[in-house]
Amino acid sequence: MTLSQNFQYVALADEIEAGITNGRFEPGEKLPSLRKLHLQMGISISTVHQAYIELEKRGRVEAKEKSGFYVRALNGNPMKRPPLLKIKTEPCRVMVNDLAKTINQDLQSDDILMLGAAVPSKDLMPLKQLSRIMKSMPADFLQHHMSNYDLCAGNADLRDALSKRMPGPAFSISAEDIIITSGCLDAVSLCLRSVAGPGDAVLVESPAFHFFLQLIEDLNMYVVEVPGCPETGMNPETFKEALASHKIKVCILNSNFQNPLGSVMSSKNKARILSIAKEYDVPIIEDDIYGDLFYGDKRPATFKSMDKTGLVLYCSSFSKALAPGLRTGWTVPGRYKDAVLRMKLNNTISSPGIIQSVIAEFIKTGAYDRHLRQLRNKLKNQASAMAMAVSRYFPKDTRITFPRGGMFIWVELNKKYDSLEIYQQAYQKKISILPGVLCSSSDRYKNCLRINCGLRWSPRLENAIKTMGEIINQLS
Repeated sequence: MTLSQNFQYVALADEIEAGITNGRFEPGEKLPSLRKLHLQMGISISTVHQAYIELEKRGRVEAKEKSGFYVRALNGNPMKRPPLLKIKTEPCRVMVNDLAKTINQDLQSDDILMLGAAVPSKDLMPLKQLSRIMKSMPADFLQHHMSNYDLCAGNADLRDALSKRMPGPAFSISAEDIIITSGCLDAVSLCLRSVAGPGDAVLVESPAFHFFLQLIEDLNMYVVEVPGCPETGMNPETFKEALASHKIKVCILNSNFQNPLGSVMSSKNKARILSIAKEYDVPIIEDDIYGDLFYGDKRPATFKSMDKTGLVLYCSSFSKALAPGLRTGWTVPGRYKDAVLRMKLNNTISSPGIIQSVIAEFIKTGAYDRHLRQLRNKLKNQASAMAMAVSRYFPKDTRITFPRGGMFIWVELNKKYDSLEIYQQAYQKKISILPGVLCSSSDRYKNCLRINCGLRWSPRLENAIKTMGEIINQLS
């Protein structure tokens, strides 16, 4: 690295920034120390320090006390974001591609790089801590839980811990309001079947989580898709128009870090949408599974935290924030609690008590909050690295969403590309993605992809994004 004599600190800052942009230095990575660069480049320590201060001003690095300078995660989108689509909101039948089943099955394969499923890397999960808790449980305790059904509503200690963590006013949710489920999708399924039946219309934000669509299809219901803004989510007035035009039985909404867009509705829009739902007496099934994975300083509000009449059926789980194999979620179904509890009793009777006890203890010790703080920072850095890699290797007219939480990026390519064809070619290279066509009852997102940011950034991951870029460019 050779620098001009004029404004050496600016030239050094430019050189380091170029390294950040081209992927030499990744978000979250510690940069060389002042002394190391001083010795390596033969320039004064004060000049190196000035360069880092300049990079701080540009928002590219951050100083950590007694530690050094680190590459800062992106605060904004490095590419243009996708536009808001205009969609005709008509009830229609759903026919989901069976590809979703293949993508889920690939989770068991270490050979396939899972960019299609929204799961974190194993080394981001506190598996050793959870295992230690389980091993410490007395034999008679384990035998008791293995030989008995747990309460249908779920473990009392876990429900109590969850009630204290619910967003919103303190003590507004009690342990008795909560029902434990086998993950978030199970919670959504129980709630949906408790408030709607075959032939009913279900409103979702589009593009939608593909398993919501599959659930609606299997229950012989209709779907009404309402477009969502990639940054701010669904427009309340568009929501009202859909409720006024069609007989909507229930809505399923991601209020925070929507799957797959990653958008977040403002508190004002959430309050307005809830008010409209109340006006039409339409319940909202709220999937807040990514709510705890915010990248900023404050957790976004939920519909449930504003709900005064029990119209919101809140759903979440530990699958994304802790470990998917625990298969433990929960719902706070409000006025529909009795119907949901009966539905669960008729389906599974109860949830495994041992796993619930492990999670309750993990929360009680404070380990869960410590884990979340670390996980949020790592996911933010990984999302930044992924966005920068896409900007390097994908076509220049590509548009992406840059999330403020959660674990995926939505990619919109030129309309000439077919995401199913990209999937098939990438799969031959042992790379699995989620084609956007799965996220709608139509083919309107056939040029889009959802990419998982939950995997720890690595040369293998960078090479996979480069390979996908090559595949896409070859198809043009």
